[in-house]
Amino acid sequence: MTDYSAFKVELSNSIAHVQINRPEKINAMNAAFWREIVEIFQWIDETDAVRVVVLSGAGKHFSSGIDLMLLASVASELGKDVGRNARLLRRKILQMQASFNAVDTCRKPVLAAIQGYCLGGAIDLIAACDMRYAAADAQFSIKEIDMGMAADVGTLQRLPRIIGDGILRELAYTGRAVGAEEARQIGLVNRTFDDTPSLLDGVFAIAGEIAAKSPIAVAGTKQMLSYMRDHRIDDGLEYIATWNAAMLQSSDLRVAMAASMSKQKPQFDD
Repeated sequence: MTDYSAFKVELSNSIAHVQINRPEKINAMNAAFWREIVEIFQWIDETDAVRVVVLSGAGKHFSSGIDLMLLASVASELGKDVGRNARLLRRKILQMQASFNAVDTCRKPVLAAIQGYCLGGAIDLIAACDMRYAAADAQFSIKEIDMGMAADVGTLQRLPRIIGDGILRELAYTGRAVGAEEARQIGLVNRTFDDTPSLLDGVFAIAGEIAAKSPIAVAGTKQMLSYMRDHRIDDGLEYIATWNAAMLQSSDLRVAMAASMSKQKPQFDD
């Protein structure tokens, strides 16, 4: 695996631990972050030995969002021509969107473990994950409204499918902070834990359960769930019929059935 400046990446027991590793900067998302996350998730997607991903932040906080130095750098590139400025800004926004699209479209389930601050761009990031879990001290906020802008890297597009429309509008319009328990109540996180160590233990335990399943079945399940965000039920039924016409021929089905009959734990190939 490559060494990264904004991340630490480890692979153990089929679980890739992707950790934002700028604790001295509250894990703010600098230029390297946006570039490296694409490389990391491309590696994850292409590496069969990885079955599940745990995404976390080093130190006391998950992430404070986009690094203000990066925003200042973009601002310094703007000139006097409105049209060219708009072209530049649009290109930058689409590049950032692509970084989190890489997380969303990854074939492997991505579990976010969140402690401390999860602000602004960090909300965009966790919205691209499959599941979210929080320590009791977690604080969530859609901070873009306080910066005089609309969130533009996925929060307003993905969160409507995760939490209710009314509460999302409240959070997006006000930028107010949401604690871990409220986040659980509104469906932003699946479960809360007392502290960061118990959070990581709990999330890795869930990741371990998923890693023990058939990787073919897990990938197919994620593909179908993602497909159904934008399609009708009849479209989804047609798609899964075509998908499983191929995937039901996998040896994993026979392995799972044999293990069930013998009451043993199945062992699946990568």
